[in-house]
Amino acid sequence: MGRAALTRYNPRMADFSSLFRLDGRVAFVAGAASGIGLAAAQGLAAAGATVLCADLDAAGAERAAEGIRAGGGRAEALGLDITDGAVVAGTFEGLAARHGQIHVAVSTPAVNIRKPMLSYTDGEFEKVLRLNLGGTFHVLQAAGRHMREKKAGSIILFSSIRAVTVEPGQSVYAGTKAALVQMARGLASELGPDGVRVNCIAPGVVETPLTAPIKNDPHWYQAYSERNALKRWAKAEEMAGPVVFLASDAASYVTGTVLFADGGWTAVDGRFTPKL
Repeated sequence: MGRAALTRYNPRMADFSSLFRLDGRVAFVAGAASGIGLAAAQGLAAAGATVLCADLDAAGAERAAEGIRAGGGRAEALGLDITDGAVVAGTFEGLAARHGQIHVAVSTPAVNIRKPMLSYTDGEFEKVLRLNLGGTFHVLQAAGRHMREKKAGSIILFSSIRAVTVEPGQSVYAGTKAALVQMARGLASELGPDGVRVNCIAPGVVETPLTAPIKNDPHWYQAYSERNALKRWAKAEEMAGPVVFLASDAASYVTGTVLFADGGWTAVDGRFTPKL
């Protein structure tokens, strides 16, 4: 299978030794300055892609790109506010003109305001929806339009275990993560005939800047560790593998689905271990 373009799968052309390689491809990553976005950018670069590191923190995006280049990879940086639809659309047009084709688009940015839903203000509600749903929608739309024209591509969104399980103080955040899944499924159904795949990754508890406030609470940290089958939090770097998989030809027949990378959080009861 050609490495420079995602194509319709042909088993006679399969090269199983390079299923996960992304040589010759261009990958856009929103939120690449830190956390899961940074890990995704590094993983895609290690698999051979040229990575476009985008973030509201332009300096952080440049540091991410510099780190990839220092390791022998190919990357460039750009400051980008994904909550501005016109800017996102214009950015994709410019990137497409410069690179010819964007083969992979990953969107990671999110915000979580932990508080009872009855205590939420309109401003807080709007802030969570504006980034988690609105920003991701803009990336979906811009990437989708480009990939539909090219008849190929992989779009990867970051949902969460909170799309299917919730706790007090997570209602609004969880609502946005569940909505992302349905947005991805809907776009997957619309763009499937054009050879474009759209999927979500649902992490469990991951050590990132977003989760720092609870990670720094020993009791909370331990409680979350005990809740999943692996009895620990994930490192951000552990999300790179799922991203590379969904970006690559290894996932050529995977679309409209959710890949849970949650350490077994959604598979186990978690309350206690009974005597058997």
